[in-house]
Amino acid sequence: MIIIMNSEVTDEQIGGVVNKLKDFGLDSNVSRGVERTVIGAIGDETKVDKELMQSLPGVENVIRVMKPYKIVARSYHKQDTVIDINGIKLGGKEIQVIAGPCSVETQDQMDAAAQGVVDAGCRMMRGGAFKPRTSPYSFQGAGVEGLEMFHNAASKHKLPVVTELMDVRSLDAFVEHEVDVIQIGTRNMQNFDLLKEVGRIHKPVILKRGMSATISEWLMAAEYIAAGGNHNIIFCERGVRSFETYYRNVLDVTAIPVLKKETHLPVIVDPSHAGGKAWMVPALSRAAVAAGADGLLVEMHPTPCEAWCDADQALTPEELKSLMGELKGIAQVIGRDI
Repeated sequence: MIIIMNSEVTDEQIGGVVNKLKDFGLDSNVSRGVERTVIGAIGDETKVDKELMQSLPGVENVIRVMKPYKIVARSYHKQDTVIDINGIKLGGKEIQVIAGPCSVETQDQMDAAAQGVVDAGCRMMRGGAFKPRTSPYSFQGAGVEGLEMFHNAASKHKLPVVTELMDVRSLDAFVEHEVDVIQIGTRNMQNFDLLKEVGRIHKPVILKRGMSATISEWLMAAEYIAAGGNHNIIFCERGVRSFETYYRNVLDVTAIPVLKKETHLPVIVDPSHAGGKAWMVPALSRAAVAAGADGLLVEMHPTPCEAWCDADQALTPEELKSLMGELKGIAQVIGRDI
């Protein structure tokens, strides 16, 4: 950590900073320049409260040298982490496409969706039993009954179940109904109590990026999960909010290589929520795979025009199968499989 003092700093103020660093267990090196005095903190700077140091008299700026996130950082684990989901590897050479409907509606719908997932060549299934909706009058999901329908449909084909957890109070039900991968949605990316709870179990967690979250905020949210002991974390870019209204969100493809540099954990992309329209999904999916994504989270419904949630962005089973064929060609070009 580097503490830059203002041009009118006094010896007493410098001493105050040095003593405060000592309180945190750090030594210091004072460098007096012609116009500025700079104090270098020596030791584990993660113990230091940056905001507190910034408030000390005479301090102009405080710059961290170390990254605030540790466990999820690439420097903590040089090799890419590969997460095992019931024998299916995510994060290695093989790209995984997780497909299924936005929401669990009926048993027949989920059975047909599961068959469509298998026929397309996907190995994991997504679906929402609990739905965060902008309007309180929109369909909120089938709840625990939805988890039962999902499990019944997916288990016939041995498809791992991927679904969103919205409330800490539902976690026991997720464990009871054998949810294989817990998704933390964009609205809950900084629900720290929820992150702490999923950090205490060892199920893989998909952490979606907040609507306006920076990369650093996203990584720090993942650190909450990792700090609890659960290192099975998967980042999911789903588009960020902007001024544009033509499409739903701006897919930040740049985030994929940035995360690959900053973290050892897998990175997947949700092209369905980014574009918000089914016709955009193939193009965004191709871009994500070409940019290095380890997987995709794609919405597919047996009959999209009858979907109870996000009908505009759901692919048909035939469209999903066609997309998988396109993605295989791209994956081969960059030395991967799908």
